[in-house]
Amino acid sequence: MTDLNATSAAVLGLLHDGPATGGELVAAARQRYGAFFSVTRSQVYRELPELARAGLVRPGKRGARASQQYVLTPAGRTAFKQWLKSAAAADHLRSTMLLRLVNAHRLTGRQRAAVVDEVRAHYQEAIAQAKSAARTARATGDETARAVAAFAQAHANAALKLVDALSSSPPVASATSR
Repeated sequence: MTDLNATSAAVLGLLHDGPATGGELVAAARQRYGAFFSVTRSQVYRELPELARAGLVRPGKRGARASQQYVLTPAGRTAFKQWLKSAAAADHLRSTMLLRLVNAHRLTGRQRAAVVDEVRAHYQEAIAQAKSAARTARATGDETARAVAAFAQAHANAALKLVDALSSSPPVASATSR
């Protein structure tokens, strides 16, 4: 595996902290990357065997309910560092909530209002979670976690501005998109 995809790199980055099971990696990814990079359970469990076949991780101890820990190998450390130093690929934000919101003008007024309310509630909760994460980061002195929490809060605030703009005057479909 010469070219790591972003999910593989995220997993290898987390394994620098020590051996972990797939479930532990998903939880750690949500905590460390959740504000800007989502990693799903299915992605982690798809990547781990590929990383093992490539010699970048190896199986570690077996845990409860037949869970399998994975350990970063020296080759995995090298591959991760190479990935970190490589040219960055295009950066894309993928938000299914905002995609639904941008297209909600195709719904009835009541349906559109329900979508707007759901999206608004989601981002208000995201702000509350980011504020809580920022308090924890300040208390522990973790500057990286504090910066990620600030980003999460800014992102959620920006999304709420989009919600407000689109809910007050929904976009009109152009003649070519009808």
